[in-house]
Amino acid sequence: MTTERNRTGRHAGPGRAPRTEIVVDGDSVRAVDGISLAAVLVGERRWSLRRNPVDGDPRGPFCGMGVCFECEVTVDGRPGVRACITKIYAGMRVETAAGGEVPHDR
Repeated sequence: MTTERNRTGRHAGPGRAPRTEIVVDGDSVRAVDGISLAAVLVGERRWSLRRNPVDGDPRGPFCGMGVCFECEVTVDGRPGVRACITKIYAGMRVETAAGGEVPHDR
């Protein structure tokens, strides 16, 4: 029986939740099937998901329950999808307005 290592280097262990692959800004990402897209993006250190239309500041997940609209991304060509209330599925294609920018110091 083999186990895979998660992002932290720990063994995921046998019997863990099945993983699926999605594409985020052209990068392949593996995550637990069925979790929220926002959880996947934050787990990948992608905090900047869109830009404020007024001043261009980066915006990202805030409320986690679909109220604030700060986590809007484009999923399979559909703009304005709230990442915090959208579950991932195999083959999902996600585009952020930040285009893969990963600000580590924010």
